Amino acid sequence: MFALFRLNYHNQYYAAFPDAEQLKQIKKLWLDSLADYPVEQILKGAKHAIEHSEYLPTLNRMLECCQQGLADLGLPSARDAYIEACRAPAPRADQAWSHPAVYLAGRDSDWYFLANHTERSSWPVFRDHYQRYCTRVLQGETLTMPARERLEHHKPRPLSREDQLAQLKKLREGTGL
Repeated sequence: MFALFRLNYHNQYYAAFPDAEQLKQIKKLWLDSLADYPVEQILKGAKHAIEHSEYLPTLNRMLECCQQGLADLGLPSARDAYIEACRAPAPRADQAWSHPAVYLAGRDSDWYFLANHTERSSWPVFRDHYQRYCTRVLQGETLTMPARERLEHHKPRPLSREDQLAQLKKLREGTGL
């Protein structure tokens, strides 16, 4: 990303990042801030920033560019996806998910784990799963919800009079009446 910025915003880049030590600190800050996005999305966001602005983007603008790319594909931010997954009631497969990636990341993170562990421990697990699914979507894969297994449905048929009496006798013997 910084190489793209250096090539496209040469003078602005060297004015904004005049020495190697400062650049190292800025890269660390940006890395921490952009950690929720897959690498492909960060590069896509950087290209978007280059194509739509003649000025070197700030960290805030870069975050907006990364979020815009996800939104274009119907994907919520990692944070919004996490909140959606944690708040979804059971049965989760029946919910109206904003994107299948949210459901799949929640499922892979383990619904019980998300519901019963602190955000501090569950958020990184969910984020990693979600980023993998986002990367797959960014690479052109179409995610779908898994087919729900349905219980077999048999059309009820009433018992004959003899079968009813036999069942009633069996019930009386079993209960001691």
